[in-house]
Amino acid sequence: MKTAVLGGGLTGITLARLLHERGDDVTVLEQGERIGGLCRSRTEAGFTFDAGGSHIIFSRDTEVLSFMLSVLGENADRRTRNTKILYKGRHVKYPFENGLYQLPDEDRFFCINEFVKNLIAVEKGEVPQPTNFAEWIAYTFGRGIAECYMLPYNEKIWNYPAEKMSHHWVEGRIPRPPVEDIIKSAIGIETEGYTHQAVFSYPVTGGIEALVGAIAEPVTSSVRTGFAVASVREENGGFAVSDGEETVHADRLISTIPLQNLLPCLTDVPAEVQAACDALRYNSLCSVFIGLSCDVPDISWLYVPDEKTGLFNRISFPSNYSTEVAPRDHSSILAEITYNEGDAVSRMTDAELIEHTVASLAAAGFIPSRESVVYTGVSREKFAYVVYDTEYKKNIGIVREFCRERGIDLVGRFSQFEYLNMDGCIRSAIDFVRGYP
Repeated sequence: MKTAVLGGGLTGITLARLLHERGDDVTVLEQGERIGGLCRSRTEAGFTFDAGGSHIIFSRDTEVLSFMLSVLGENADRRTRNTKILYKGRHVKYPFENGLYQLPDEDRFFCINEFVKNLIAVEKGEVPQPTNFAEWIAYTFGRGIAECYMLPYNEKIWNYPAEKMSHHWVEGRIPRPPVEDIIKSAIGIETEGYTHQAVFSYPVTGGIEALVGAIAEPVTSSVRTGFAVASVREENGGFAVSDGEETVHADRLISTIPLQNLLPCLTDVPAEVQAACDALRYNSLCSVFIGLSCDVPDISWLYVPDEKTGLFNRISFPSNYSTEVAPRDHSSILAEITYNEGDAVSRMTDAELIEHTVASLAAAGFIPSRESVVYTGVSREKFAYVVYDTEYKKNIGIVREFCRERGIDLVGRFSQFEYLNMDGCIRSAIDFVRGYP
């Protein structure tokens, strides 16, 4: 039995390794010249940046975390998280509810007062169950934290109104803060949120792509790069996959590529299935790379909810993840900007994005002078974030059922069309292979 895996990103490569380890004949078909997908990295002028936005290695899933660290071996370094939120010029501790003591007095009162009022109202049953993401935020955190941080940040990163987003995906991903932590935070007693991120790992060299490369080592000969899938057809109980010049035959097919790229390769797609796929929302991502001949703050990454500060929703400092991703006596910043095709950001040139980012970071005090900028670069990823709008469940259900009927298995972020982090992608691969006949 031969299995073809479409896509050589983190999920596809993990699937190939796991299938290979159990003795299966597997071939990975990747359209790019390099594997990695959203976990590719770029090294230029002595700087290494992650092309799909800043990545770190952490997980509540001990099996997955052990897998990632074991394949990296000695090429893994550990760091203690120091994450902030840029709020009215202040570096507020992350998560926001754990840094209330650092807010201006009026904002701190607004957040704690609304949290307590809302908590009492929820317990009395006076607040209706949320029907969308915006309502869920207010229901969970109260109007103060919602308006000061959660709503502006989430609408910036998702580039979509929160009231038009579903809230089914946030349970477990964004936990309700304990009331004790809120009160402690408001009066200045240190508390920690998201403790599973408190210590994270990162490759010493090679950026996050080093993780995918390490996973791929046993199956390198099974990976075909430069193979852009153009058609998939059923053939003699199996599949024929072609790039227009060559055809690969397989008994079974697993797709990890975006559904928006898979469906055009199939024949006889019903109009309602195509419409459901077209309605699935996603964000694209622009990553702006900046190499500096000076130091940067001792911050892991920083969230930026205020639109006036810049287009970017997050900036990270890769040179704080590893001493080997920037030249000696240099440092680096990676700024992430989400966008959608046709909007203002999508129409900006790379030079315009770099100029905006450098000017904004300089105004915010992260770049001391233009002369300290010694390297810049831009990477754009069409498929970056899954956006859960209120029609998501209906539309994804239609597409998944169609693929199931065609005998095509879907695994990974943009094939399952789920907002999976790296550990979630690996977990999806592990679970799939364990249930794979």
